[in-house]
Amino acid sequence: MKSDFWSVGHKPTLFAAFLYFDLSFMVWVLLGPLAVQISADLHLTAAQKGMMVAVPILSGAILRMVMGVLVDHLQPKKAGLIGQLVVLIALALAWFNGIHSYHQVLALGVALGMAGAAFAVALPLASRWYPPEHQGTALGIAGAGNSGTALSALFAPGLAVAFGWNNVFGLALIPLLFALVVYTLYAKDSPDCPPKKSFHQYMNVLKDKDAWWFMFFYSVTFGGFVGMASSLTLYFNDQYGLSPVIAGYFTAACVFAGSLVRPLGGNIADRIGGIRTLMTMYVIAAVFLLIMSFGMSNLYLALAVVLLAMAALGLGNGAVFQLVPQRFRKEIGVMTGMVGMAGGIGGFYLASSLGFSRQITGSYQIGLTVFAGLAVLALIGLISVKKRWRTTWGSSAATSAKV
Repeated sequence: MKSDFWSVGHKPTLFAAFLYFDLSFMVWVLLGPLAVQISADLHLTAAQKGMMVAVPILSGAILRMVMGVLVDHLQPKKAGLIGQLVVLIALALAWFNGIHSYHQVLALGVALGMAGAAFAVALPLASRWYPPEHQGTALGIAGAGNSGTALSALFAPGLAVAFGWNNVFGLALIPLLFALVVYTLYAKDSPDCPPKKSFHQYMNVLKDKDAWWFMFFYSVTFGGFVGMASSLTLYFNDQYGLSPVIAGYFTAACVFAGSLVRPLGGNIADRIGGIRTLMTMYVIAAVFLLIMSFGMSNLYLALAVVLLAMAALGLGNGAVFQLVPQRFRKEIGVMTGMVGMAGGIGGFYLASSLGFSRQITGSYQIGLTVFAGLAVLALIGLISVKKRWRTTWGSSAATSAKV
């Protein structure tokens, strides 16, 4: 008989993991909501704007793999403390010294990638406290820290108008220090931690074709989510002439739609199976990304389309991580890092391709259409593996959770 979710696990750790993830993601994509103001002052081209918001995503993707290794060797809590200190130092230096060139803003973007690597810490930190039948819900709650990207879009442009965009880096230190205190006091490593692995063992995981499937699936769901989150302020400003602050509000609404439904995606996957949930979400995401690519003349119709696309991607994020711990429970630390890295690479591709598409063709259509095509490819891939997954590691004899 399944236990009730709230009667198992460790709630203070789950909350601390969520808060750490949430505020880390807030600063990870901080350059996106500030992009209109930064690019105006630094006189950036459309391609440079796209690269500016994409670099933190790529850096975060690479550093997720590093943090995944640290999680297995140092345990999640200590790895998270290291990551938070790196981000605090980077923001403090940017605030004190100022950002005066395109290359300096790219350098800051690389450092902010460490905030994006919080994913590889927060999820194992929470996951290890919960049994298989509650993985989707637990990781959905911890993973709802994606909503931090909405906080950035909601507040950063307005703060930049009031205090200057460079001072936003200093203001961001306040909530990050609060999160560090909460994390230090309440986060606790689970006693059910797998033994440390050698580098050879990490590489062995990549020999399993299921690892590559999960990396591809997440590169579309999370890649789409974070790539859009970083680019939407520029998109609404450029396509519809919205001010940076109003464009930030529109972006925040879309990002909230994608992040707050992540726990719901995990919960639905726990109930009806991650495969079925994920297949449905790929169809919805592909359809609305394709509609978005044609560019709607009505602003509020465009907002509705983007909201639905982001919601589908967010639900898909929750569904992927209902499946990963079932297949790779003993390797959850390194798999979280690898899958998260792939998600970040997908986001880097989308954000940078939108910038290049805009500069070369004058519209975002090619970038969005290609990404919609990737969602269709992910659907086809999922259909090809679903029977094998359900009859091997997802069989009723192997797990009580639904696949």
